[in-house]
Amino acid sequence: QVQLVESGGGLVQAGGSLRLSCAASGRTFNSYAWFRQAPGKEREFVVGIRWTGRIYTADSVKGRFTISRDNAKNTVYLEMNSLKPDDTAVYYCAAGASIVDPTASQSYDYWGQGTQVTVSS
Repeated sequence: QVQLVESGGGLVQAGGSLRLSCAASGRTFNSYAWFRQAPGKEREFVVGIRWTGRIYTADSVKGRFTISRDNAKNTVYLEMNSLKPDDTAVYYCAAGASIVDPTASQSYDYWGQGTQVTVSS
């Protein structure tokens, strides 16, 4: 059974940091990404990593968020720094075997349940 489980969400003050984790089970993946969705808004791409190691980052979080993965643990991480209230959203990890456009949600076959990140001002 394929499953992605996120953890690490919570409430932080603006300027703070948070680390999210996504543990995959059931199979291995060569591409991962993080998306987020705020209430009433479309789900948007945040950051992704290909099997080649190439990283794609949305302009809104560039310089603040970093994606990484531990292949031995089959886990992907999202390091978030200098958090802003606009970063408040449910964050989802996604995974896929063959990704053409890493910024498109439709490119990914598997999704976690999401973890809430709330940034207060």
